[in-house]
Amino acid sequence: MPEKNIELLVEKYSDQDPELKVLWDEHVLFKKQILKLEGKPYRTPVEEQELRVLKKQKLEGKTRLYAKLDKFEQVE
Repeated sequence: MPEKNIELLVEKYSDQDPELKVLWDEHVLFKKQILKLEGKPYRTPVEEQELRVLKKQKLEGKTRLYAKLDKFEQVE
């Protein structure tokens, strides 16, 4: 599902579940941090570790976000 569609669904349902907005905001933040680190021509081992952690956090949050959105979509 394209991110624009996800963003629209988050806006639609965030009044019913405020955590959706929090999860979306975290997702966007993680994405920006990941892009910043990936844009570096060279990364230190600490930065490599940070990148792995950020990717894992982003995936976990996205999984939770999709699960919540699926519940709303099943109701309709």
